[in-house]
Amino acid sequence: MFVLPYVARSRDEQRGDAPVQAYIAAMPGWKSDLGRRLNALIERTVPGVHKAVKWNSPFYGIQGQGWFLSLHCFTKYVKVAFFRGALLHPVPPGASKTKDTRYLDIHEDDELDEAQFAAWVKQASQLPGERM
Repeated sequence: MFVLPYVARSRDEQRGDAPVQAYIAAMPGWKSDLGRRLNALIERTVPGVHKAVKWNSPFYGIQGQGWFLSLHCFTKYVKVAFFRGALLHPVPPGASKTKDTRYLDIHEDDELDEAQFAAWVKQASQLPGERM
């Protein structure tokens, strides 16, 4: 497998846990606590998960297989994107313009079903990832 040298990657991509932790720490208010919770669930569910911040969003993936999930902070919610979400069971609730991607939008007063989230993460990590 050919891997592009670092200089050829996206200029705003930062790999590793440190940039993801910095992103989570910068999330405002309740979203930062949620970000830490989601990150911990992902790490427990997928030991050795690879991380990066790309396009101002944390990405999670499997080395050599691509990205399976990303987070993005909006004003009133945090959006979790499952890049192969249409193949998960049950399918995450949020539709996308692309046929494979599904979303989970989490608002401040929403109760996160951690077991379901972990099940989606596990399933997503076992599917071919998205190469970006």
